[in-house]
Amino acid sequence: MKKQISLTLIFILAILFAQAQTEKVYDENADAAADIKKAVDMAKQENKHVLIVIGGNWCPWCLRLNKMIHEDPEIESALYDNYVVVKVNYDKEHTNMPVLSKLDFPQRLGFPVIVILNQDGQRIHTQNSAYLELEKSYDKKKLIGFFNDWTVAKLDASNYIN
Repeated sequence: MKKQISLTLIFILAILFAQAQTEKVYDENADAAADIKKAVDMAKQENKHVLIVIGGNWCPWCLRLNKMIHEDPEIESALYDNYVVVKVNYDKEHTNMPVLSKLDFPQRLGFPVIVILNQDGQRIHTQNSAYLELEKSYDKKKLIGFFNDWTVAKLDASNYIN
């Protein structure tokens, strides 16, 4: 009986592990340059900025960030209401170096790393995601604050002229 329970438990754990491994947040075969160009065009039309999240399916912090964003409607709204989002994969086989070099090598800050582009495709900010963490996850307040601080409206100079 114990052997059967142990085998059943191992089988269930194997299924759960296999499902976790198939979660693909980052598309290894995506054309990052084309995706960013498309996002910039869309951002112009929608009066938004482009927010690029660079990471990989191998990165637990990258997957945590994605999960937190999509499981919390308030965070998801702060992000998608203000940005056209692009995920750029980085792994041993797909470094996307031509794109990252144009973004001034954001991978130097670790993963995930966030880059914000304006509507002309110019980099206006690179964010080390470690500053948005809280213990073994991300801080909801910091994420929402970060997303809100780099919107088109917040960077509109007319908001600050007396």
